[in-house]
Amino acid sequence: MESHYPVSVTPLEDYKLSLTFDNAEKKIFDVKPYLEDTYYAPLKNLTIFRSVKINPITVEWLNEIDICPDELYYNSVASEG
Repeated sequence: MESHYPVSVTPLEDYKLSLTFDNAEKKIFDVKPYLEDTYYAPLKNLTIFRSVKINPITVEWLNEIDICPDELYYNSVASEG
């Protein structure tokens, strides 16, 4: 399984992320299923959710909440744009 890393991220409506990966693929990742987990629960706050940024290998929010880059890549869907 080849790893790919996000190089840009934009928060979207309904707790989704628009991602561009290091191989130029554009994908959409749905964070909503993760929000019931205690670790990700702070992201229910839209201000925190929208604070997403790229760190050296993945996306991250305040308090160092992050998601594995393989999780982002392999559990996202191709972007239609």
